[in-house]
Amino acid sequence: MTSSRTDSALVDVTMPQMGVSVAEGTIIGWRVEVGDRIGADEAICDISTDKIDTEVPAPVTGVVAEILVTVDETVDVGTVLARIATGSGSPREATPAPAPSPPAPTTPVTDAPESGATNGARNGAAGTPPAAGDLRRYSPVVQRIAAEHSIDLSQVEGTGRGGRVRKQDVLALVKDGGGAAAPSVEDPPLHIESPYRPDPVPAAAAAAAAAAAPAIPAAAAGSGQLSRMRRQIGEHMKRSLETAATCTTWIEVDMSRVEAARKRLGVTGLAFVSRAVIDSLREHPALNATMEGERYEVHHDVNLGIAVSLGDDGLIVPVIHGAHELSVEGLAARVKDLARRARSRELKPDEVRGGTFTITNPGQYGSIMATPIINQPQVAILDFEAVIKRPVVVTDADGNDSIAIRPITILGLSWDHRALDGVLSAQFLATVKRHLEGAVGG
Repeated sequence: MTSSRTDSALVDVTMPQMGVSVAEGTIIGWRVEVGDRIGADEAICDISTDKIDTEVPAPVTGVVAEILVTVDETVDVGTVLARIATGSGSPREATPAPAPSPPAPTTPVTDAPESGATNGARNGAAGTPPAAGDLRRYSPVVQRIAAEHSIDLSQVEGTGRGGRVRKQDVLALVKDGGGAAAPSVEDPPLHIESPYRPDPVPAAAAAAAAAAAPAIPAAAAGSGQLSRMRRQIGEHMKRSLETAATCTTWIEVDMSRVEAARKRLGVTGLAFVSRAVIDSLREHPALNATMEGERYEVHHDVNLGIAVSLGDDGLIVPVIHGAHELSVEGLAARVKDLARRARSRELKPDEVRGGTFTITNPGQYGSIMATPIINQPQVAILDFEAVIKRPVVVTDADGNDSIAIRPITILGLSWDHRALDGVLSAQFLATVKRHLEGAVGG
């Protein structure tokens, strides 16, 4: 986030740059009103981009003089969102435009990710009516976490300024077992697993989950419009297709050694694929690159993005910075941690930017082939699909062919023809295949 003095008394709060591919953000809630005093680094508002929902900290201590952008308004990076009066300056001198007055809600908020300060700031958890006389303000992030764990925010003791309930307060309650987790058969699907098939679910649990499942996707419920995050993801993907000359190449890989090694180490197949990709990028560094306009840059460090599904809330790509320094076990631990914190909305802005190559793994439910869209401004993305046992032809040391059952996966590489050619892409996939079929451990 940047800040600059407009005169001796006012400091601008601007829409931060959340990554090189992010050009805009949406205000999803204000934490303050004009005239409120705020401390440096305290959250002044919540924003959403196609990469992450996060808080914007105040750059200085002072009094909120102006709020210039309304809730649900989308503005470009660098746009002035608010101004803070410091020193001897008075907010009255700035002739501030008053913040929009929220209409009084008549029903509890039921869609926390979409609610902002205009209708949910003074409510309790989504779906839970606020207690009588409860006028505390709650950020959209706090509301969302509370809704997911059926927590009544009016009963939560806040540790923030003026008793404000912070994200950390709700997460601490969740960690201690407070609240009732929403019923589910399994964790939300993550693009980090590729089993032969999902673990069996007891019939009673499956029936309960089916009864609780919505009849239509959340993004299509109610008004029939896509959610904000869904729209932002769509715009980002469309922009990628319009920017890159996208081609996709596939290769089959025998995962027999990976399957044996991962069971021995107790990690997922993705950890081995990640390590094989990193080793292959070392041999073919042209794919560990970004391209912005006509500027093509090859990177030394491998900052590996792992696509993680947030269910109805969309998709996010946390980045493992310095992934080339990690073993298979280290990669498995980092992926697990990032996925967990992505689900609980604990990712920091630096953890969703700076990626140089991305892996996506949508094969959890048995899909075997896809054409992933490049994560701009990177030049390639690898798709890791389901590992399926299939009959294949194998050749022994004497050249004799036979039929055997092997765990096989299909890796798909989408690449930017502006920066790469088909030969190099095929060579890269062949190198990944070689590393995986020769895998013996971490």
